[in-house]
Amino acid sequence: MATNPQFIQANGLRFAYLEEGKGPLVLLLHGFPDTPHTWDAVRPAVAALGFRAVSPFTRGYAPTELPKVEDYGADTLGADALALITALGEESAIVIGHDWGAGAAYSAAALEPARVRLLVTIAIPHAASVIPTPRLLWTVRHFFTLSRAGAAAKIRAGDMAHIDELVHRWSPKWDVPPGETEAVKRAFREPGCLEAALGYYRALSPRLPKSQRAKTTVPAVAFAGENDMIDPSMYERARRCYTASYEVVKMPGGHFMHREHPDHFIRELSRVLEPYRAKD
Repeated sequence: MATNPQFIQANGLRFAYLEEGKGPLVLLLHGFPDTPHTWDAVRPAVAALGFRAVSPFTRGYAPTELPKVEDYGADTLGADALALITALGEESAIVIGHDWGAGAAYSAAALEPARVRLLVTIAIPHAASVIPTPRLLWTVRHFFTLSRAGAAAKIRAGDMAHIDELVHRWSPKWDVPPGETEAVKRAFREPGCLEAALGYYRALSPRLPKSQRAKTTVPAVAFAGENDMIDPSMYERARRCYTASYEVVKMPGGHFMHREHPDHFIRELSRVLEPYRAKD
């Protein structure tokens, strides 16, 4: 298993990343509160299938460089993903994203669809399909609380106990193993990292970025957790946002379904990736 990060320049930043395997590139993008270690079970499994599995520390997440200018909009995150594909020496890749990583993946696929062979998103439906309701707004109230000026102090309190509270709220049936959130807490202890991660929330706007107002034209698969804060029915409603093939994979578990049920997730992901394996 990859443990020591490598470094590469992409889109004006020095990105850290973990890598395993050889073959067609699979880019694995993490969300919040998380790091590339969210893929520690998935990355070696993808490599074993005959892929080059790369999971970067996304913009601002230590040890990736902090941007000099705060810019965490979805189009910038999508451009980061595309720049990473280029920097890694490839013309295209399968892009897999969870949470904020899913948002970046949606944007990358819209910005340069020819460079995304397959779009796999986890726990986030296509933003253009989401209809705000009072219940949904309460469910995603963290969009507001994490964008406020006091958010960093709240998270740092009590050895970052709020991180564990968020994980439990978003995956309510997960018996979270001891130490599961230590990797992200360690990253957030680095100067500026937590503020950068919260910058993703500060960048949110009621108006969708241009890339996410467009239909997705590449083959796509969306993983939906049965116990997530987003009901799986929302992924079915999103079908109108796709012009190519689109599959919804319903999973046990909540927002962190790939970590709650790694064997089940890896089995389904392996099936999805099978047609894209390099042919001997």
